[in-house]
Amino acid sequence: MKNKKQIIFSAVGGIMTAATVFFGAVFSTASPSKAKYPVFGVDVSNYQGEIDWNIIEKQGVKFAFIKATEGSGHVDESVRNNLKNIAGTGIRKSCYHFFSFDSAGETQAENFINTVDREEIDMPPVIDIEYYGDKSANKPSREDAEKILTPLLETLEDYYGTKPIIYTTLPVYYRYVHENYSDYPLWIRCTQFEPDLFEWDFWQYSDKGMLNGYKGNEPCIDYNVFCGTVEEFEKYYDIQA
Repeated sequence: MKNKKQIIFSAVGGIMTAATVFFGAVFSTASPSKAKYPVFGVDVSNYQGEIDWNIIEKQGVKFAFIKATEGSGHVDESVRNNLKNIAGTGIRKSCYHFFSFDSAGETQAENFINTVDREEIDMPPVIDIEYYGDKSANKPSREDAEKILTPLLETLEDYYGTKPIIYTTLPVYYRYVHENYSDYPLWIRCTQFEPDLFEWDFWQYSDKGMLNGYKGNEPCIDYNVFCGTVEEFEKYYDIQA
């Protein structure tokens, strides 16, 4: 018989609520084992404001995903400064693009490519696909989403020479990703517990992290881990090698 956690994941394509019940208890914020997941990282956007990446690095951060673009026209205000200032550190870095269900994949790819040079990142680019606005209530069809997502992924793979990482939430993963895009590296958001029913490469386990070294409107920073050893991380994700 499946345990309660598995039943919750299986129901309605894995949709989770903010307060997930497990044998009558409510999950607290996930806390990964440092021994199991020694490679720690963050993701940031303009909300963190000015970032001193040297201070961030001293707090054990090994990698960072920096917001670059949204849709076909928006560029994050801090991406240029973040890429410039992180370059002098030992932090491995990449950039992410917030996926739009409302514009063509080709023009979204063009927006990202025009913003992030190949030489500026040493991990694969990231597509962040999640619900926004009324999309959770009025979910786009799988077919419509794939018409946008497939050319976006393929264009970025062709330009950067590596498969992009897909960042997503559990509901979006089960609806749009797991069937047709399972061969792409996965960065999964799950703040209640460790996702262990499928393979993932990165896990965003908290959006309530606090570090020194940034001055923005958002006091918190997202915490992430890599699924593997330090040696595996260094070998697998160096796209400039």
